[in-house]
Amino acid sequence: MIRRIAVLSNLRLSRLLYPAFLFLLAGCVMHDAPTPVPPPRHAALGRVVPPDRVMDVPGTGRVPLRVWRAHGMPRAVILALHGFNDSRDAWERPGPVLAAHGITVYAPDQPGFGAMPDRGGWAGTDAMVAAASAEAAAIHHENPDIPLYVAGESMGGAVAVCMSAREAAHTRMSGQASDVAGYILLAPAVWDLGVGTDATLGAMAMLAPRWRLTGRELPVHVTASDDMLALARLYYDPLTLRTTRTTALAGLALLMHRAAQDVGHMQGPVLAIYGGRDQLVPASAMNRAWAHLPPDARRDFIPAGYHLLLRGREGDKVTRDIISWIGRPDDFLPSGGDIAASTWNDARAGDAQVPFFLPARMDGLVRK
Repeated sequence: MIRRIAVLSNLRLSRLLYPAFLFLLAGCVMHDAPTPVPPPRHAALGRVVPPDRVMDVPGTGRVPLRVWRAHGMPRAVILALHGFNDSRDAWERPGPVLAAHGITVYAPDQPGFGAMPDRGGWAGTDAMVAAASAEAAAIHHENPDIPLYVAGESMGGAVAVCMSAREAAHTRMSGQASDVAGYILLAPAVWDLGVGTDATLGAMAMLAPRWRLTGRELPVHVTASDDMLALARLYYDPLTLRTTRTTALAGLALLMHRAAQDVGHMQGPVLAIYGGRDQLVPASAMNRAWAHLPPDARRDFIPAGYHLLLRGREGDKVTRDIISWIGRPDDFLPSGGDIAASTWNDARAGDAQVPFFLPARMDGLVRK
C-alpha cells in the first residue's frame, strides 16, 4: 500500500505505454483522495508542520516555506525545490544535517503543490521557473554575502535546469552575473518522452481536464526509496497529493521535455547526482542529460541510490557529497560517486554497470 506513493508522486511513463493511456480515463476519479490516517502509535507520520515563514512572491502569491537555519555563521544557503506531488516536507531529513554544517535551507511549496492555493493544479513551466527565480532573488537579497545554491529533486531538478538556462540567457543579454553560485540536481526529471507520449497526455488533458489518476490504473510498480519509514512519511503527510490531474501530468511531461533541451544551456557550477536503482528516471535519459551538462559539471553516481536520493539508505552519503561539493568543489566526493560516474557515463546508455572494485561499490559488502 505504502509503495504506491512512488507512482503517485513520481509517475513513470514509458514510450511503450502511451497508447494505453486513453483507456485509463475510465479508471480515473473526479475528486482528490482523502488523507490516510496513520496507526495511532505512528501518528507522527501524519503530522502537519506549519511553515516557518510565508514569502510574498511576485506573480505567484504567498508561498509557505520550511527553513532550517545554519548553526552559527552560515557559509551557504540553498533554495530547495521538491518533486512532483510532494511538498516542502521533502527536505525534512537533509535539512537539519545541512544546517548543522553551516548551510541554511529554504524549502518552499512549489506552485500547485503542498499548501499552495492552487494545490492540485498545474501552473506551467514558465510560472514555476519564474517563482523559483523570484524566491532565489529574495533569498539572495536577505543573504547578500553568502553563496546561494539551488537544489532540485526530480521535478524540482527539472525546474532548476530550466531556471539555470533562463539565467544564462539573461546574463548574455544584460551582462549581469547570476545570483546563483551553483545548482544541485538530484535525479532530475530531465526526460524527453517523445512526441507520441506528449500528444497522448495532451489529448487526455484536453478531453478530461478535471479527471484524476490515482496510480492504481497503471500497469507499473515502482519503488522510489529503499527506506520504508521515508515512504510512510510521504504517504501519510497531509501535504502530499494522492491523485494527479490529467492537466498536471501533461504539464509535467512538457516540463521534462523542456529540461532535456535546456540542460545543454545551463550556466555555473553544477553537481548532478543519480542513483543506480532509480526506477523513475531511466538511465538512458540521464546518460543523455549528463552528456550535455556544462564542461565543468560534477557528476555523482550512487550505485545503490533510489530515486528519492536523500530519503533512502544512501541519503547520508548523498548529503555528505553535497556538503563537500559546496565547501570544496574541486575535491573528490566522499562517496566516491564522481569516480563511479566517470565510468558509468562513458558506458553505453542503459547498459552501464559500475565496476565492483570502485570505492562507491564497496558499501554493498557491508551489512547495514
